[in-house]
Amino acid sequence: MPRKNYIYNPKPFFNPSKNEKKRSAFICYAMKKASEIDVARSKLNSTLLPIDPKTGNILTRFRRLNKHRACAMRAIVPAMLYYFNINSKLVEASIEKLADECGLSTFSDSGNKSITRASRLINEFLEPMGFIKCKKIKSKSISNYIPKKIFLTPMFFMLCNIPKSKINNYLSNKMELSEKLKVGEKKIFFSLLDIKVISKLDEGSARKKILNALISYYTASELTKIGPKGLKKKIDIEYKNLCNLHKKKS
Repeated sequence: MPRKNYIYNPKPFFNPSKNEKKRSAFICYAMKKASEIDVARSKLNSTLLPIDPKTGNILTRFRRLNKHRACAMRAIVPAMLYYFNINSKLVEASIEKLADECGLSTFSDSGNKSITRASRLINEFLEPMGFIKCKKIKSKSISNYIPKKIFLTPMFFMLCNIPKSKINNYLSNKMELSEKLKVGEKKIFFSLLDIKVISKLDEGSARKKILNALISYYTASELTKIGPKGLKKKIDIEYKNLCNLHKKKS
């Protein structure tokens, strides 16, 4: 018996709902750059190491994106750019909205909607690769979907072939590093997060907090120099320092 075709829309594309809000010059520029390349076949997709956002550990390298996930990625990248808020670094659209407007939502014969195609791309590829960061939203909804806030990282814009200089100018903190910030590795982390709060978390959650803090702290060019292995090493160092400091204060 032939396998049932599980892809509802083999050629998805971003078709935004009517929105009169004017996009910034940078967003228009970023969307143009993204349209000029195949983001699903970017060199970053093969050179970066995926990191488990829950534990901070490097994941076993998975196979190349299959054609359906690659198509989904080509549709969702411009959608995320379209709804991106430069000031908050937040994508001002839910995963469900992104799925709907990119043609990635599917419906069963009984009319039930599924956004699995979009959510898996986000959870199993875009976030582990470091292109985005997600934060769960506390909700009393009985929906099967766990709402999340999506934040774009500098790596996302590098994926779109945007020069590092422009990424830094628009997205990074413009404050230059002072001599006070040029300190040991443990000082960088402790200046970003409340030790008392993070020390109460389990190891996986603590490592995820450290990963997010480091990604937020460094500029795009600095993250490129550090690399995935270097970032993993920094997470290990920060976590060890945190554990040692917590023991001393206990």
